[in-house]
Amino acid sequence: MVGDSRVLDPAHIWHVTLTVTGAPVGEPEIRTALERLSHEHPFLLAGRFGSDRAEVRYWEEAVDMTAALTLAVQLWEEHRGSAQLPQWQPAGIEVISQDTFHRRGRLHNEQPGTLTAGRLLPF
Repeated sequence: MVGDSRVLDPAHIWHVTLTVTGAPVGEPEIRTALERLSHEHPFLLAGRFGSDRAEVRYWEEAVDMTAALTLAVQLWEEHRGSAQLPQWQPAGIEVISQDTFHRRGRLHNEQPGTLTAGRLLPF
């Protein structure tokens, strides 16, 4: 828009965990599909899979968390054909800032293990 003096904030890096589920497929098939996805989406850090679910963790560059969330929702669908991903749908998405990701890592190292029910720890 001509004359628009607004300046967009620079992009930020977000850590995304995308979980998808659907009808069971062979574990070798989903493993191979996730390997193809990792070649197509180079910032893929890790993946876990079973016959009816997969979880991928990766870094996303986006102006804000809402934009990163939108990209996460689209990731599986956009690579479905090229990476031969199953017809699964998102079941959960977590998007956190790079700072939050690193703070969690430090806390985890200081307080090993997962939180037990009712246990509260400060950030």
